[in-house]
Order: sequence, then structure tokens, then C-alpha cells
Amino acid sequence: MNAARAAFLALLLCFSFAAAADVAVPALTGRVVDQTGTLSGGDIASLTQTLKDLEARKGSQVAVLIVPTTSPETIEQFAIRVAEAWKIGRKKIDDGALLVVAKDDRRLRIEVGYGLEGALNDVTAKRIIDEAITPKFRSGDFAGGISAGVDRIIRVIDGEKLPAPEQRQSSGLLSDIDPFNPFVIFALFIVGGILRSALGRLIGSVATSGVVGVLAWLLVGSLELSIIFAIIAFVLTMFGESIASSGGRGGTWSGGSSSGGSSSSGGFSGGGGSFGGGGASGRW
Repeated sequence: MNAARAAFLALLLCFSFAAAADVAVPALTGRVVDQTGTLSGGDIASLTQTLKDLEARKGSQVAVLIVPTTSPETIEQFAIRVAEAWKIGRKKIDDGALLVVAKDDRRLRIEVGYGLEGALNDVTAKRIIDEAITPKFRSGDFAGGISAGVDRIIRVIDGEKLPAPEQRQSSGLLSDIDPFNPFVIFALFIVGGILRSALGRLIGSVATSGVVGVLAWLLVGSLELSIIFAIIAFVLTMFGESIASSGGRGGTWSGGSSSGGSSSSGGFSGGGGSFGGGGASGRW
């Protein structure tokens, strides 16, 4: 009995260690995630723009992941774990695809969402790997192989009839405006100064806030953005003189430069797509 119990505990420990040794699913920081430093910044930017254009045009999401190894898992096991965690593709349409490259293992896989399995079927995915990707990988051209594979995947998706992507309600007229831009602040100072002179500091600040908030709502259609603009307008009008005098030397308002370099991922996230293990694998 003791021997059986010891054997069971040993087996349980083995399973525990094996599970703990699985490679962690990387965070989805963008459409291209390279944990090996294989791709240059320009390569990543070019691929990201290509995949971003696809999503804007068709609604489908495609992502690329490069890791050193998936050991002790097979690339198939690892890829489906990543796909399930990232949820690439639109919810209930499931039009996502994931290209995973395990560089040290010399293996790769195209994981395909349910909604694309008819067009990007196992045979098609295998042909893309064998014809477009692995020949370039064998010559050391990883960027070229990934780019060629992505292009072939996109061509297949472009030929598939899919629901059109939802159009954003925002007109986009103010959505790209940085409220801390010096020109925006200057315009608010002018408008706020006029209303404050005519109505007094408090009432003028409230009036400026209301005008800016309503204008933002009409142009953007976003309540959150309208509130942000209204608050900024009120603060600048109410305390504008103090802000200007205290920031005249040190440049308290820097035009939003602190946020300029933090948007490389473009706020990308999976759309809720599902995967069932469709796709193909290869090696070079």
C-alpha cells in the first residue's frame, strides 16, 4: 500500500513539474511579438502596418509570435494555448490567424480560427509554410519568410467573404487631437479669456467648459472624450493665469511629449475569436 502511494505521489509530482515547465504565454503587446530579437524595428513596423490595414479592410486579425522554443510542449500545443489566450479574430466570426515561429526548435505553425478554416484550411496553410516561409528561413531570411507568409495568408483572407468590419461612430475629427497640444491649449486660452472677461472667472470657466464639451460631443460622439475636453477647458480657463505664470520658465505643459512613445502597439487586443486546432505546422 505504501509503495502504491509513493508511486502515485511521484507520478503526481512529475505531472506538476511538467506543467510548471511549460513556456508561459507571452503578453499580447502588438500584432507582432518577437521575443528573440530576430526582426528589426523596421521589420516589425512594416508587418504591423500590413496587419493593421488588413483588420481595417476585412475585420480579420492576424498576429505573429516568435519565441526561442516551445519545449517541452510541441509547437501545436503551444500555439493553441497562445491562440486561446490572445483570442485573435472577431467574436462569433472567429476570423483570426496566428503565425508562431520557434526559432531554436526550427519549427513553425499557422494556427487558424474557426471562421477561416474553410479558406485557410490545413492544406493551404501547409502550402504557405512550404512554399513561402521555410525556403527563406533556410537561407537565414527570417524577416522575408515571415513577410511572404503573412502576404499569402492575407491574400487568402481577402478572397473570403466575411462580415464587413464595424465602422467606428466617431468622425475621427477630434479623436486624434492631443488635448495637451500647445495649439489646443492656446485656442482654449483665447476662448476662455473672452468668456471669462464677459461673464466673470467662475461663470466664464463653466461656460467655456460647456461649449467645449458640447462641441466635442457633436464632432466625436464620445461622452468620455467630451468630458475630458470639458474638464481641461474649465481648468485652463479658471486657473489659466496661474498655470501660465508658473509654467512660463519650466514649460509645465510640454505638448504631450510624455505620451508620444508609448503607443507602438496601437492598443491592439484580440477581438474574442475562437480556435479549434486547425492549421498546419512545418520545420526548416
